[in-house]
Amino acid sequence: MGLKISNRDARRLWIDAQGLSQTPTGPLDVMAIIRRLGFVQLDTIQAVARAHHHILWSRNQNYREPMLDRLLAEDRSIFEHFTHDASVLPIETYPYWRRQLDRLGERTGRWAQTRSMVDAEGMAAIRARIEAEGPLSTHAFDTKKTSKEMWARPPHKLALDHMWYAGELATSHRTNFTKYYDLSERVIPGHVREEVRSDAEQLDWLCRAALDRLAFASEGDVMRFWGAAALAEVKAWRRAVADELVEVEIACADGTKLPLFAPASIEKKLDNAPAPTSRLRILSPFDPVVRDRSRISRLFGFYYRIEIFVPAAQRKWGYYVMPILEGDRFVGRIEAKADRKAGELIVHNTWPEPGVRWGRARWQKLDAELDRLARFVGMQTVIWKKGARDG
Repeated sequence: MGLKISNRDARRLWIDAQGLSQTPTGPLDVMAIIRRLGFVQLDTIQAVARAHHHILWSRNQNYREPMLDRLLAEDRSIFEHFTHDASVLPIETYPYWRRQLDRLGERTGRWAQTRSMVDAEGMAAIRARIEAEGPLSTHAFDTKKTSKEMWARPPHKLALDHMWYAGELATSHRTNFTKYYDLSERVIPGHVREEVRSDAEQLDWLCRAALDRLAFASEGDVMRFWGAAALAEVKAWRRAVADELVEVEIACADGTKLPLFAPASIEKKLDNAPAPTSRLRILSPFDPVVRDRSRISRLFGFYYRIEIFVPAAQRKWGYYVMPILEGDRFVGRIEAKADRKAGELIVHNTWPEPGVRWGRARWQKLDAELDRLARFVGMQTVIWKKGARDG
């Protein structure tokens, strides 16, 4: 029948696996947070804070933005590549990431046939400039895109990205979020590049690391975590290590049961995972705890979508609406935006979750979190729009 895990315990496991159980204070170890999560997604939107900074701050509010930049550009403790999206990963992941470099390099290599990427000679010229001049951004090149489609890119940008996906180039640093490309051998430390793992070792590590961070999962969950393996590969891996896994039955928020699997250490995880702090958190829409919308809907009964690409007239909530976590449940959502010229964090609206009573104490906790968030993004005051507390 498998180990039965109650909904409350499943939520506790998931919140702890995502590093949100503890109060976000105390000594800060940014690398420990990144290692625990596996990776941190990057995103350019800065309605309040860019996703990568907000994600780290939510786990320890002593975090400040320059810290991640130093880990990438100076310490070389992390590298940037593509999971389900652009992300930073611990540098020790790199030897297990070569299959992703190969997979994505092969895929993007076809851009020359399907899009307007420069030819091999043009690509060699781009690489030669970087080799001679040092790290360059896309702004150092001047080819023009040939299509007016939203996601169209200039030929040189496609070439830079192809070489980046394939691992020939790497992100040296970012300035105001602009990526600078350099030769991988000048970015990735030599001892890391020289470490060779077979494809089977890479797949095994990636699947185990994903399952450990998911706590419990389906084969599809494991596949989607890194985005570095095909579903058939994950299924084959599960069959090969079946005696090291445990069948579990997860109780969902609506009372249904979900058959999944977990690492053999699942009972120890259940014993050790603490009850989540009652601290109220305003999370990034890209936070890993809510990235899998189906999972949070099943576990928490919380339906969440980000509406940045939804036309304004069709939005149910708003452009940049952030989930609010308190303890082991999502209690609401909030739309806010930082006005950096005025030094104000402006709250446009809040929406309590159905069945969640927002009394004076909870509003005070939200006010305290908004004050902390405002300080993090350098705003002097929090301004509430008229009716913003009405939901």
